[in-house]
Amino acid sequence: MEQFPTCLKCNAGVLLPLSDYGREGAPIKYKAWVCNNPNCGFNMRIDNGEISIGRAVGNSTK
Repeated sequence: MEQFPTCLKCNAGVLLPLSDYGREGAPIKYKAWVCNNPNCGFNMRIDNGEISIGRAVGNSTK
């Protein structure tokens, strides 16, 4: 069984990896990491080679 890192912000949740697809349809494994503790909300993601930390998380319109 794969184990994921503990969230260093809240120390109660686990960081879960999320994957996506690039503009050309190529898979991007582990594009983002989010804490599974709903009271925490920590997240980080890679966009165009830049790391973003703590952006608001919401439902996609796509």
